[in-house]
Amino acid sequence: MNRHPAVAGSFYPANPQQLHLMLDQFLNDAATDAKVPKAIIAPHAGYIYSGPIAATAYARLKKAHDRITRVVLIGPSHRVAFRGMAVSRAEAFSTPLGSVLVDQAAVRAIIQLPFVEYLEQAHTYEHSLEVQLPFLQEMLDSFEIVPIVAGDASAEQVSQVLDALWGGDETLIVVSSDLSHYHDYATARQMDQATSQAIEQLHYEQLDFESACGRVPVSGLLKLARKKSLSVTAIDLRNSGDTAGDKASVVGYGAYVVD
Repeated sequence: MNRHPAVAGSFYPANPQQLHLMLDQFLNDAATDAKVPKAIIAPHAGYIYSGPIAATAYARLKKAHDRITRVVLIGPSHRVAFRGMAVSRAEAFSTPLGSVLVDQAAVRAIIQLPFVEYLEQAHTYEHSLEVQLPFLQEMLDSFEIVPIVAGDASAEQVSQVLDALWGGDETLIVVSSDLSHYHDYATARQMDQATSQAIEQLHYEQLDFESACGRVPVSGLLKLARKKSLSVTAIDLRNSGDTAGDKASVVGYGAYVVD
């Protein structure tokens, strides 16, 4: 079974050539010389809005294009309400750039946890994971994914799942989240600055649903980063008013690296 793209043609181009060119442009504009992160937090809106911000995190994978062979991908659920975390029985997730295999052994390992379940409807139309895949396909040679949609879960539960899948240099963790939603430009900047500070200081307890739509997966990553004495750095912080949107009502986007 293949999980087919739900937002190709709306969030990003459905035409492979157009998609490739768009990604190329975003990634070429981003710096790539810094060290390779263990985990990244990247936004998940339509590419014209958040693509340039996401690219700043993905560009940093360049030196590890042949080393990273597994990506743990976790994002919030936008359409289906459920408790815990949802995995899929799909063998692969497809995008216009091709299919990415799912690491079945990893899925079987975390499904043993009482708060992880198979829930296809959480994956079918969810864009938070899907929009990250073309960036990964553009940057990495050959990799498998562990796709997880987070519902109503605690930071402790998410950190347990991430810890179980942490692995070594071959594993990258990608947390998908946007920041504030639908405030005017000045308010959004203020709110996102405060959220960004909390993220960099690993103060996940300060985040609420107003701060970030991916508060649940972000909190779990920050809790684990604190436990592992890792640092989180904001490398880009903008909003849709800076990219392609109207400044009257914007969505905030941040890109962060964890190492």
